[in-house]
Amino acid sequence: MPRRATTDSPLLFDLPEGPDFLMELAARKAGQWPVAGADEAGRGPLAGPVVAAAVILDPERIPDGLHDSKQLTAAKREALFAEILATAMVSVASSSARRIDRTDIRKASLDAMRRAVFGLPARPGLVLTDGLDVPPGLACAGKAVVKGDARVLSIAAASIIAKVVRDRMMTCAESTFPGYGFDAHAGYATERHRSAIGEFGPCTLHRMSFRPFRVDAQD
Repeated sequence: MPRRATTDSPLLFDLPEGPDFLMELAARKAGQWPVAGADEAGRGPLAGPVVAAAVILDPERIPDGLHDSKQLTAAKREALFAEILATAMVSVASSSARRIDRTDIRKASLDAMRRAVFGLPARPGLVLTDGLDVPPGLACAGKAVVKGDARVLSIAAASIIAKVVRDRMMTCAESTFPGYGFDAHAGYATERHRSAIGEFGPCTLHRMSFRPFRVDAQD
């Protein structure tokens, strides 16, 4: 009979049914308190900023139903967004399309995450981030957690904040740049969005370093 793997390798671990607070509690026991979760939204779209959020949850007032924002309906995200703001310390930062073009999406995302952490009203003892990277330049320890938005409650809360804020920003963008449908697709490469780009051309919200705008993508 094959042995069950127990490693925390990103390829082999078993995901829990939902995020928990175990990493935060372990950090508190180790003297790394408070713990902030950090995540971003909007790495993949053709237009708009990438938005990062950092959240320090109150262990006594954790909202029910926190999960990876991608697993929640828009209505549920909005409800949890309000609960998180009412019960936790929250900070948000963004990197614009121009910043993304000047560097790259990874660097722009990590810089937004770093600025979100520095915007918190309390300095964390540990920052838990979703993915493979810890933002450089933090004033405390950091730990990257693969699939962290589905495993760690603080990161799940940050994913909800980042997603709701970015969606609201893109909804507002439609009034400034009408016709692209930003309020419907939030800048992602949907058929409607690609059709609008073909009709109107790119606007200042578009990431010119992304396909199909990049010069080498035309060759």
